Amino acid sequence: MTGDTNIAVILTAPAWRKTCPRAVALCRRAAQAALATDRREPPGPLAIVLAGDGLVRRLNRDYRGQDKPTNVLSFAERDGGMAVGLGDVVLAHGTVAREARAQGKALAAHMSHLVVHGVLHLLGHDHIAARDARRMEALEVAVLAGLGIADPYVERSAA
Repeated sequence: MTGDTNIAVILTAPAWRKTCPRAVALCRRAAQAALATDRREPPGPLAIVLAGDGLVRRLNRDYRGQDKPTNVLSFAERDGGMAVGLGDVVLAHGTVAREARAQGKALAAHMSHLVVHGVLHLLGHDHIAARDARRMEALEVAVLAGLGIADPYVERSAA
């Protein structure tokens, strides 16, 4: 990636600020690191929404047909088939916090991983086929290592 992408971090759930005071800065840093893996200029701005489970549940129901919250959703921004911006990455606080606790990870590290994961989806990566999943996971691990975050795919147990 060349140039500087406009990254907006929108905090809609106050719980993020309480449990991860540096959430906005960490999201921006993780997004920039993920964007740096791609040589192409992004088509436009990126929004990261730090939401609660309620909003993510509604989005997941309306756009994916799954009436439950999930940790992260990515939405490419399109207008008539043309990219007008990179898109949106939406994280669900309750789900992300529960996963971090269950996996014995710091909330900041897990949140950063999910931002990287979501941005990579917007850049065209996916994990549907096993080969693509291995590539995407390796890219995530490399990006996170550059941020000083341990491999998220190594098993850990909550302390």
